[in-house]
Amino acid sequence: MHRLQDSRRNQGKTGQLIARAPSAVPSLAGAATQPTAYRGRFAPTPSGPLHLGSLLTALASYLDARAAGGHWLLRIDDLDTPRTKPGVTDLILRTLESLSLEWDEDVVYQSQNLAAYQEALDTLQDQGRIYACECTRRETTQLHASRDGSCPGQCRTAGHVFRAGENALRIRTPDSPWVFCDRIKGRIERSPHALSGDFILFRRDNVYAYHLATVVDDHRAGITHVVRGQDLLDSTPQQIFLQQALGYSTPIYTHTPLMITPDGRKLSKSEGAPPLDPDQGGRVIRYLLKQLGIEATEPLTGMSPKELLGWAIPQWNLGALQGAPSLVIEDNRIPA
Repeated sequence: MHRLQDSRRNQGKTGQLIARAPSAVPSLAGAATQPTAYRGRFAPTPSGPLHLGSLLTALASYLDARAAGGHWLLRIDDLDTPRTKPGVTDLILRTLESLSLEWDEDVVYQSQNLAAYQEALDTLQDQGRIYACECTRRETTQLHASRDGSCPGQCRTAGHVFRAGENALRIRTPDSPWVFCDRIKGRIERSPHALSGDFILFRRDNVYAYHLATVVDDHRAGITHVVRGQDLLDSTPQQIFLQQALGYSTPIYTHTPLMITPDGRKLSKSEGAPPLDPDQGGRVIRYLLKQLGIEATEPLTGMSPKELLGWAIPQWNLGALQGAPSLVIEDNRIPA
């Protein structure tokens, strides 16, 4: 039986988060000693084939790991089953292989880690940090048009009984600003509560939420560096907050520029971005390297993806991305 079905666990605990001086702006990053060996990862969701935007992130995380002499791991974020499409995972693996983006160790699948998520959820519950929420997504969106999915607050102290499949579980978040350091963006100050309120850890459709699963998976894999798209920058305070609550080490974060459509929308699977031709691997790698600020003084045509990556690893320089704007591309196609 789900441990959180015990209604007594949802009542009478204040869930103090982290002690801090009222006038201080707490730092989320660097709270724990970082391991010395670099361990990075790429974590696509199998909701559609990889497109140029997701491959840009994959390449950036790969080059960062290899330039540091570290490991690059692959995780398939298949936890959200309504979004997962049959056959897409194999397509993702084949695409990465065709581009010679070779990962270390076995592929990890979120769908196989449910017991670990439950253990983390129980830990937070024992600390008095989470509560059952009756609000539907439609209700919270109507109440907070600028902050999608946040609870208006009454559930925090209502002491609702958790009922799997009928309500959700949220974590209490601090309302003060927090600071972390991004390797491209520099000092970032955000309030987890202002960004998303008391965010969900376990959804009413019996799915462990993204923030909880990502934090647990990164910890289990010993991830030291996270390189991902700028669209996830505002997810970082929530995730570092969870890491501290669970006693985990905090990775070093890097958020790369996004690829967007001419009208300003993020290039994504949900927007119908088509898959790439694996036979054009060399051309794809050359284009993506250019977007990451790696350009050669001599033409690189004719080189295989593996040769291109071997050439690019020593050239990797995050400084080239500092201040870089979003990258506009039409129809997910490499310009002629």
